[in-house]
Amino acid sequence: MIENRPIARVIAHLMLVLGIIIVAFPIYYTFVASSMTSNDIIRPPMSLLPGNHLSANYTEAMVGGVERVVGVSLERLLFNSFVVALAIAIGKIVISFLSAFAIVFFRFPFRMGFFWMIFITLMLPVEVRILPTYKVIVDLGLIDTYAGLTLPLMASATATFLFRQFFLTIPGELVEAARIDNAGPFRFMRDILLPLSRTNIAALFVILFIYGWTQYLWPLLVTNDAKMNTIIIGLKRMVDFTDASTPWNYVMVTAILAIIPPVMVVVLMQRWFVKGLVETEK
Repeated sequence: MIENRPIARVIAHLMLVLGIIIVAFPIYYTFVASSMTSNDIIRPPMSLLPGNHLSANYTEAMVGGVERVVGVSLERLLFNSFVVALAIAIGKIVISFLSAFAIVFFRFPFRMGFFWMIFITLMLPVEVRILPTYKVIVDLGLIDTYAGLTLPLMASATATFLFRQFFLTIPGELVEAARIDNAGPFRFMRDILLPLSRTNIAALFVILFIYGWTQYLWPLLVTNDAKMNTIIIGLKRMVDFTDASTPWNYVMVTAILAIIPPVMVVVLMQRWFVKGLVETEK
């Protein structure tokens, strides 16, 4: 039982407020900077109150300001990031779901060996896998393509493990009842497993969408054409100048716009996301 002590409650609330400030202040600072000119941003001390160029900065960034700096429009950067994040999230979920389904509900030689081969990839650093993966992408001619950006990131040992653990909680009686009802494997998967897994899928989708949206190293390696850059790579290219020549107002505008899609995904799927993390539906 949790004791209701006033001092403990005050300390807990203070820590909560402190955490909110630590998380929210950089976002507020970025928003304020996006409403100023580049000279105002680099002139210390920068004001913590919004400037008078908010609408002008966002309009200029959207209609050509960013394109003049990095050679590709802001809309294209956002579109590329959305395609990459969506493809990675959906691809990871589909592949992991089917992999876990095969491992749990089918009996074939070395099935647990295959599972542990998948699971052991969690112990491999990204740096170990990235060079051979890059070589494969080059040999297949997938540089500067959406396939090259997304396919190597679709396999997920974590999602496969989570689906497997959930499938192991499915009662054997339910599987037997489906078999008696003459339901084949894919009908069982479609009519029983998918509905039962919807909260898990929703929680994984949110996590994996954000994972895909924030990718930096892999898109940096496999894109040479600016038109295939994601929003994160676009931000990096915008600050590849001296401090005085960097268009900091456009950088801050781009940073704010880059935050919005992941936040919208979390907000729209918040209920399912929380349920998927704290509940196991059967």
